[in-house]
Amino acid sequence: MAWKQLQFHTSTDKAGRLSDLLTKYGASAVTFVDDGNEPVLEPGPGEVPLWDQTCVVGLFEDDVDLDDVLQKLSAKLAPAPLPVYEISDLPDQDWERAWLADFKPMQFGQRLWIVPTAYDAQDENAVNIRLDPGLAFGTGTHPTTALCLTWLDGHDVQGRSVLDFGCGSGILAIAAAKLGAKKVSGVDIDPQAVTATRDNARLNDVTAIEVSLSSDYRGGLVDILLANILANPLKMLAAEFAQRVKPGGDLVMSGILAEQAAEVAAAYVPWFDMDAPQQQDDWVLLHGRRRTE
Repeated sequence: MAWKQLQFHTSTDKAGRLSDLLTKYGASAVTFVDDGNEPVLEPGPGEVPLWDQTCVVGLFEDDVDLDDVLQKLSAKLAPAPLPVYEISDLPDQDWERAWLADFKPMQFGQRLWIVPTAYDAQDENAVNIRLDPGLAFGTGTHPTTALCLTWLDGHDVQGRSVLDFGCGSGILAIAAAKLGAKKVSGVDIDPQAVTATRDNARLNDVTAIEVSLSSDYRGGLVDILLANILANPLKMLAAEFAQRVKPGGDLVMSGILAEQAAEVAAAYVPWFDMDAPQQQDDWVLLHGRRRTE
């Protein structure tokens, strides 16, 4: 099937309304794209990344009358004018395969691989995690996730208890389980992330992961707490994380830009001995060890 694409160049405050109207008037899919070369943080669970200048892209089946769509949009948005837009034709192709084309097996550290289901494992003796892009974030492609996976690969988690706080796709929890952790818990505020983690755990034949909404979690102290979220929530969670990590245990945090590292680390100094940041591109991982006194 051939498709038509309708792109609007607009601003953050108008993007949501425009997206709703495009869906109402027949768009099969609507996406947001950076329209001003502006970097954003990896979004938290359930969040949608928006930029000051946002391109709202509606995908329509070829038989949809876009002139009619534009007239309806103009009437709904009046008296404001329609944003600048372009219409383009898209050839027929397998869009799911096109979307996955650049998502290939990736290695982290020495042992750990993320392998899309469309590919064979590069090394059958490695620790291979089967994972495709989905509703929840975390496929290893973002530096914050890559930093956490590399940390897990480089440390002995055999027999240790692990909490993945903000589990997203479950990639870190699954990696910990496959690397030998004895008990792994994953929590998230987003029900979609809980579902994604459970589905991905089943795909990887991992049964040792307990997954729940953050509000339902009642777990005890853990040896390792992983939190790949965002800098501001990490600062606010310092006291809570201190109560969840065993003395001598490890705290691993990412989702932090390099310029935010000092401020985040300072929030944890009352309880943790903090190491120097590990950096990849503009992002850092912070590791701390819970003091025993």
